[in-house]
Amino acid sequence: ITMCARSTHLSLLVAVIAVGILAVFAGKPRHRADECPTIKLKRQWGGKPSQGLHYQVRPIRYVVIHHTVTGECSGLLKCSEILQNMQAWHQNDLDYDDISYNFLIGSDGVVYEGTGWGLRGAHTYGYNANGTGIAFIGNFVEKLPTPAALQAGRNLLSCGVKEGELSEDYALLAASQVISTQSPGLTLYNEIQQWPHWLSNP
Repeated sequence: ITMCARSTHLSLLVAVIAVGILAVFAGKPRHRADECPTIKLKRQWGGKPSQGLHYQVRPIRYVVIHHTVTGECSGLLKCSEILQNMQAWHQNDLDYDDISYNFLIGSDGVVYEGTGWGLRGAHTYGYNANGTGIAFIGNFVEKLPTPAALQAGRNLLSCGVKEGELSEDYALLAASQVISTQSPGLTLYNEIQQWPHWLSNP
């Protein structure tokens, strides 16, 4: 085999390997990028440390949907103001260890970490130890959250399953089904009844 032929064979081999590598990476699922919404950590919105950490056994069996009955918000500055005030009220007035929800969702579709995954909140009596509380920021008795917020909520649930935080057969509830409250508001309550994992009779 001449040097020229060897060079040609080597070039072909390199090209085949390069195409194979590109095909492998192109076909790999990108779970975090595709499934998980943007999440602002507690330190990013100016939250204070929890006054007590209570860990949960994962994966979590229940997800409970709430609304905050505050103003709505878009953007870090406005949402941070609402969350800081809420955390101060929960810790100082209600004597909770932290803001009561695991996650909160703004109108722009950004998710804000409350207690986060794997830590007990104080959102729903009887479901704090084995449930994740997700609150949409605003009042949704008479209207729905924005499409961006609703999509972020659905993506957060899918993300939780893929990352092993939520059980693959988790049950989705409205707070009003299991405690005496109007949360998450009648309009949002009707919306989440159409979501996967909805449990009509907890």
